[in-house]
Amino acid sequence: MALAFDEFGRPFIIIKEQEQKTRLRGLEAQKANISAGKAIARILKTSLGPKGMDKMLQSPDGDVTITNDGATILEQMDVDNQIAKLMVELSRSQDYEIGDGTTGVVVMAGALLEQAELLLERGIHPIRIAEGYEMASRIAFEHMEKIAQKFDYGVSNFEPLVQTCMTTLSSKIVNRCKRNLAEIAVKAVLAVADLERKDVNLDLIKVEGKVGGKLEDTELIYGILVDKDMSHPQMPKQIEDAKIAILTCPFEPPKPKTKHKVDIDTVEKFQTLRQQEHKYFDDMVQQCKDVGATLVICQWGFDDEANHLLMHRNLPAVRWVGGVELELIAIATGGRIVPRFQELTPEKLGKAGLVREKAFGTTKDRMLYIEHCANSRAVTIFIRGGNKMMIEETKRSIHDALCVARNLIRNNRIVYGGGSAEIACSIAVEAAADRYPGVEQYAIRAFADALDAVPMALAENSGLQPIETLSAVKSQQIKENNPYCGIDCNDVGTNDMREQNVFETLIGKQQQLLLATQVVKMILKIDDVISPSEY
Repeated sequence: MALAFDEFGRPFIIIKEQEQKTRLRGLEAQKANISAGKAIARILKTSLGPKGMDKMLQSPDGDVTITNDGATILEQMDVDNQIAKLMVELSRSQDYEIGDGTTGVVVMAGALLEQAELLLERGIHPIRIAEGYEMASRIAFEHMEKIAQKFDYGVSNFEPLVQTCMTTLSSKIVNRCKRNLAEIAVKAVLAVADLERKDVNLDLIKVEGKVGGKLEDTELIYGILVDKDMSHPQMPKQIEDAKIAILTCPFEPPKPKTKHKVDIDTVEKFQTLRQQEHKYFDDMVQQCKDVGATLVICQWGFDDEANHLLMHRNLPAVRWVGGVELELIAIATGGRIVPRFQELTPEKLGKAGLVREKAFGTTKDRMLYIEHCANSRAVTIFIRGGNKMMIEETKRSIHDALCVARNLIRNNRIVYGGGSAEIACSIAVEAAADRYPGVEQYAIRAFADALDAVPMALAENSGLQPIETLSAVKSQQIKENNPYCGIDCNDVGTNDMREQNVFETLIGKQQQLLLATQVVKMILKIDDVISPSEY
């Protein structure tokens, strides 16, 4: 398509004929695909590590998000290219499976594509490159198993878990409070974990946020936090040893299923109707009182008269509580969700040591705390922050920390961070390349070079000389036979990551390697890009 002007200066567009349009095939298609993948990796590269930069993303409707979480950046980017979409899917897979390392996996894939491009230019077939990458990823995977370390933790000694979560939070906006947030995340995971089965259900951890206060005010509540208040301002704000009726039936008279019409033409008829309604409400409130309930939590709203009756009968109530929150309250308090008033029995009531309403700041914002529950295996992390963006980013950071703690409970093996694991694997893969006589050895060496991209990006983002720093650390690893030497991003003065307490989960690192290799192999095998108009 081109723009031209006629003799009067009027513009017109020249459109190429459809038959003359060429489509990318073969090597050109592969290079175009690699270029798209590298572009995505280049965007995320600067976000890697504790000194990584943040991205500001603006949505079409004007909402602004500031984050350095790889999955969130790619999720909110408007990507049209199909290969770039594969990279977005790659980051999402890492997020679903592991929860952390979403930036590292894309940087790794970008480095593998960059090395593959050089091999393609040298005339090596893409299938041979893919096979070489597969062999190299297996070598790196096994080497990580060798250099991984087990560490012991318990409900009382959870310091190793906290240290690992702190490594995750180091690269986030919230890193000034990383110790506090890491402890909260670990305590939350241990509260809901089944240590015998080595299983953690993250659905039992609710993360709530409220603007106001400061980040240090973030707290862990052993119970449920509901963003509601009592339905009547004169109801008591604090209930001890509460017995909770959890209802999904509304406080209102029954309505016929068919269309109906009530004609009221006299005062007596109106009085009769009013008394009948009052009786309905009275019976509903009495049924709740009879089973011994001291608090009613309802999914629906109440009529004003029902609310007035509840207040007079000294039965505090909360209305319009969401379905997910109701389920969590039922799990935490050991209660049953009751669909009809007739089915309410004392056995179905939930029990909580303390239910209190708390107001925040000078505003009228109130929230309900349900604490000291019968079953404390449902907890809430309550985040405070100066603005909405800060709270949203803290939620994302806490999610990563929760996932890391969960992964460590599933498999308590760790590798050291700061790029030390990648450098150790790079040395091992380079050494193993000589054992393969075929063309694949070029791809294996290229894989070893690609592994260096992560530590190099860490050094670059920390303001260090990337090549010089990487060479120094690599030679130190070889000389001392110490696979725990990494990039000193925080300028502590030592390259030994054990001394800096920089840990990462073994399964997270291995997953990064495998996912990045799989996606790169898929991209290398694409040699024709067909658009919808060509079907």
